[in-house]
Amino acid sequence: MTLNHYKKLMKNLSLILCLLAFPLVFGQDYARIDATIELYPESFEDIEDLSAMISRDFHSDEEKVRGIYSWIIKNVAYDPDEYKKFNYNFKNYRERNGKEEKVREQTIERTLKEGVAVCEGYAMLFEKLCNMQGISNYLVRGDIKTHFNDIGRPFKKIHMWNIAVIDGQAYLFDPTWGAGKYQGKFIKEPTYFYYKTPPKLFIKTHYPELEEDTLLGSMISREVYANWPLVIVEEMSLDDVEMPLSGIIDPESSLGQVDFGVRWDEDVVVSYSFGSDPREVEAENQNGLIRFSIPFELGQQNLLIYFDNEPALAFKIK
Repeated sequence: MTLNHYKKLMKNLSLILCLLAFPLVFGQDYARIDATIELYPESFEDIEDLSAMISRDFHSDEEKVRGIYSWIIKNVAYDPDEYKKFNYNFKNYRERNGKEEKVREQTIERTLKEGVAVCEGYAMLFEKLCNMQGISNYLVRGDIKTHFNDIGRPFKKIHMWNIAVIDGQAYLFDPTWGAGKYQGKFIKEPTYFYYKTPPKLFIKTHYPELEEDTLLGSMISREVYANWPLVIVEEMSLDDVEMPLSGIIDPESSLGQVDFGVRWDEDVVVSYSFGSDPREVEAENQNGLIRFSIPFELGQQNLLIYFDNEPALAFKIK
């Protein structure tokens, strides 16, 4: 092998090594972080111990926040009975100032030790651990949409989630929803969809007390949010629903049939249900816009639309 061939070979080898290292240098090794968290204890007596392990194993703010989120969603179960353990309500600001910090510390301690919480426990633990790591963050209170009855109702401050700043950029987190779902009992289904969720997807189900905490470039009023339909498909945004724009449908004003238009690149089988077995409807995909019409029946209250037999959109019938 000549010297020139050797130099060319080494140059190519160096390039290959750089390309292989690219995801670790410029991206995040989430698999390593999540695997490390799996080795942590399932509960802690002292939050200092958990914080110390995070400081030992992770270095950047991104790694630490990922580790915090991962531990919480994998080890804390949602239990509505926790609302009975502490009084989260305050009559006035004076009472709140006297009780809030004590309740917060008790909530965090119980979440760590017992592994059960409601949204306050999840969010407060996330906030406390970020604070201990020197990561700028804060709690967000606001409303959520999960059921037909949430469409069109007045704003309620019934949920809590988090905003944390990583490398100068604010991101949205909801460790409560990231841990699983509650349907009569807690169903553990850890997900990272609610880790740094894009604002245009987060707004489908979460509306903060302060509009700027949507992290959207333009403000959306509470009234507009309330009247949107439920968009169930995770990857679908509200912008993808071109018609109808309201989540409350009046069949009488549309002569008993309502036209729908949904931006979706894939061809899907569309069906609908008023609470009984789904019925398939003819749908046409025109350059990524799925168009279909649904005939309405008297006395119906809710409409659920399916894509490929999976719930996609929900509307309330006036």
